[in-house]
Amino acid sequence: MRPLHIALAALVAAVWGVNFVVIEVGLGHFPPLLFSALRFLAAALPAVFFVGRPKVAWKWIVGVGLVLGVAKFGLLFIGMDRGMPAGLSSLVLQVQAVFTAIFAAVALGERPGRVRVLGMAVALAGIGVAAVDEGASGPVLAFVLVIAAAACWGVSNVLTRKAAPPDSLNFMVWVSTVPVLPLLGLSLVFEGWDRDAEALAALDWSGVGIIVYVAWITTVFGFGAWGYLLSRHPASSVAPFTLLVPVFGMSSAALLLGESVSPLRWCAAALLVGGVALTSLAGTRRPCSVPAPEAAPDKGTPQPVVTGR
Repeated sequence: MRPLHIALAALVAAVWGVNFVVIEVGLGHFPPLLFSALRFLAAALPAVFFVGRPKVAWKWIVGVGLVLGVAKFGLLFIGMDRGMPAGLSSLVLQVQAVFTAIFAAVALGERPGRVRVLGMAVALAGIGVAAVDEGASGPVLAFVLVIAAAACWGVSNVLTRKAAPPDSLNFMVWVSTVPVLPLLGLSLVFEGWDRDAEALAALDWSGVGIIVYVAWITTVFGFGAWGYLLSRHPASSVAPFTLLVPVFGMSSAALLLGESVSPLRWCAAALLVGGVALTSLAGTRRPCSVPAPEAAPDKGTPQPVVTGR
């Protein structure tokens, strides 16, 4: 990769890592489900007029929109609202790589090799260490909700792989149109009209800036830049930069929110990042009964390698 593209990949990882701090601050302005709905509303409405018509079937857009937008982000925002720290959330959410490998093995027949299985075991050990650390210092339910969000992310990754969108930005913008109404409905049911109305009535420039960051900087710029890189380089060259997301997430949370990082949490970070690296970068094996097609040159076909934005 050219130095400029390396810098762009690192910038995207930084944007996605700092996003967890912005979410933490935003939850002080909005109830979690309303916040998530506003994020997708702001990302989708202006952008749909610039990205053109959807380039995949609507069943994939709706499926990913519900699983990724409603389930994954709804659970993540609720978990963080219930007390899951921003830095730890950026780390724990990376276990989605393990869930993706498991679900891909079941749904797509992608049998993990020994290195990938080892990586999954190491990452799960990291989750166990993080659970012990969080159980001793924070709410366990919030931790479980973020794990559930990572599982939903794994499902959406498999759906995205099945959809095989030729344009990742176009796909993400149209996916962002799906969660808005379901999230607004859930917010009215569980958070209440009064709480939502109060948050919207108190909207100030700080709240607007938060929405702009999580919608346009994280989603539109992040996915646009990531898709640009994947269109010019093999996914195996671009994907490792996602391992920087929890580094930026934990460091920015420590600097901006004053979150402490215990020795046990550093141990969890080392295990989880190392395990995710092995899981993400190791190869898979197709079932022997299926003849392999002639390999085409790898030109960076977009893969469902995404982070906790």
